[in-house]
Amino acid sequence: MQMRPVWSSLPRRFRPLAAVAAIGVAVGLLWLLASPSSNRGQAPMAPPVTVSAPLARQVVDWNDFSGQFTPIDYVEIRTRVGGYLTELHFTDGQVVAKGDLLFVIDPRPYEIALASARAKLSQAGSSQTFTKRQLGRAEELRQKDYVAQSVLDQREDESKGAGAGVVAARAAVRDAELNLEFTHVVAPVAGRIGARQVSLGNLVAAGGGNGVGTLLTTIVSLDPIWFTFDISEADYLAFQRHIRGGSTAVAAEIRLPDETGWPHKGRIDFIDNQIDRSSGTIRVRAVLDNADHAVTPGTFGRVRIAISDPYDALLIPDAAILTDQSRKIVLTVAEDGTVIPKPIVAGAEQADGLRVVREGLGPADRVIINGLLRARPGAKVTPQPGTIGNPG
Repeated sequence: MQMRPVWSSLPRRFRPLAAVAAIGVAVGLLWLLASPSSNRGQAPMAPPVTVSAPLARQVVDWNDFSGQFTPIDYVEIRTRVGGYLTELHFTDGQVVAKGDLLFVIDPRPYEIALASARAKLSQAGSSQTFTKRQLGRAEELRQKDYVAQSVLDQREDESKGAGAGVVAARAAVRDAELNLEFTHVVAPVAGRIGARQVSLGNLVAAGGGNGVGTLLTTIVSLDPIWFTFDISEADYLAFQRHIRGGSTAVAAEIRLPDETGWPHKGRIDFIDNQIDRSSGTIRVRAVLDNADHAVTPGTFGRVRIAISDPYDALLIPDAAILTDQSRKIVLTVAEDGTVIPKPIVAGAEQADGLRVVREGLGPADRVIINGLLRARPGAKVTPQPGTIGNPG
């Protein structure tokens, strides 16, 4: 039986279209069969990565710690004489200068006491003058043997007693003057004053003798200010070695929790005399200027101190460092595009997220700083030049 073409059963008007479609399919099949098999099995193109040589610059190693700002002076303002509180000369939270008047305690009883002490001093002075005259007459009469020796001795004793009375009266006057002065309470230091603890019209207790006077308010100094922090024994030893190495600038750079960088510059002015045996740390203190009163005592912050002198180093971004169990490695690219891992010894972190490389890299190595997920050790990549600090 003879087979007929498929389109022979179609109406005559559709047969040309079917013939054209069949020719197109045949041409497509021939093109696929003619394509080289190497094109269908070609390896994918090497992925692109960004590479850069390590950044060479001079750096300083720092250690940073948490700490707290504390005032150099903290004073509790207490009464030294008793009485009614009659005047208030500050606003809560105000910055005061040394010697500013803060409170006034009713001075009238102390003015009366001072007047009485001065009167007694005048009386004692008159008595001393009289006894001196009596002693002078007794000495003249004794030279002529008109009075007995016992009378002269009595006049001498009376004169000495009158002199002692003058000294006691002067001391009483001074005591009354001080009590009157203490009725005007002034700021002993400059700084920020706290809230008043006693309202006007209240009776306050004296703080003389063994008594504790009524607490009126507190003052903390602001400029300069301390920053205290604790460091471990190992960090302390590294710091001590740095100082013994001839370094003269014991700098401390400080920042607040909401700040970037290290804007506050200070210096170490005190290290405690022993390591705390319970914690294995030692207390260190830095002092810094606070002329604009930007830092409030009690605020927490971070401080960094130098533990080395400036030295030349190679730096790479922290993001370019991988961790392989206990080792740190970086991926480098050889001249032929092969990815080569290199173990390194990482040093201190520097600014801008850069890390010092102590060992394992040379200044000419091409380190992958972007595209690490596309790189595999031993595989090929397409290196593109980049810059440390701006790894495009």
